[in-house]
Amino acid sequence: MALNIRLIRKEDVPQITRIDREAFPTLWPPANYQRELQNRLAHYIVAYDEEERVEPPEPKAIPKKGFSGLVSRLRRFFGNEPPSPGRQHIFGFAGFWMMAGEAHITNLAVWEKHRRQGIGELLFIAIIDLATELDARFITLEVRASNTAAQSLYSKYGFTQVGVRRGYYTDNREDGVLMSLENITSAPVQANLKRLKQAHSQKWGIADYRLARQQLEPPQET
Repeated sequence: MALNIRLIRKEDVPQITRIDREAFPTLWPPANYQRELQNRLAHYIVAYDEEERVEPPEPKAIPKKGFSGLVSRLRRFFGNEPPSPGRQHIFGFAGFWMMAGEAHITNLAVWEKHRRQGIGELLFIAIIDLATELDARFITLEVRASNTAAQSLYSKYGFTQVGVRRGYYTDNREDGVLMSLENITSAPVQANLKRLKQAHSQKWGIADYRLARQQLEPPQET
């Protein structure tokens, strides 16, 4: 499995919506990622395998008329109809909103069948890198008070608890622990990130943590 990171595309929305519903089935209302594509404050990334594909749903066939329909039928008959390339399989995704120098992480989720393979941490590293590229000064997030495993991961990357939001989660009124990573461009933060990247790479065989430079542009409106 050769994992890569890139910005979200419109074609990814069905997959990340399903990942979101699996990871956060009790949260309401569900996130509208189609709308997030139009939000210039929002930045979402996905982890994918370049070679693994997911076939899109087969559209209902509508018979073509005239000459173009004849050509299409002949191409299928003689086996020359180009196969559908499918879509890249998404393993997980993460996102944040950027406001006044603050990158606030809103989502981080991985398919259950792909968890405990370093993908969540890969996405977390890439989120920190992207926030740095976009000139964020600090990063914030909320995490459930009971989710001590996630809190441990965030602490490892230098996040500290800065507050508690009582009854933050609407499904069970659980408290949300507010955590923050300050001065993300500082030498100590970047040195710690470099060390943790190297350890993660050695453990999981990740070769590249970078987003392509051209992918740092805002998503195109459709």
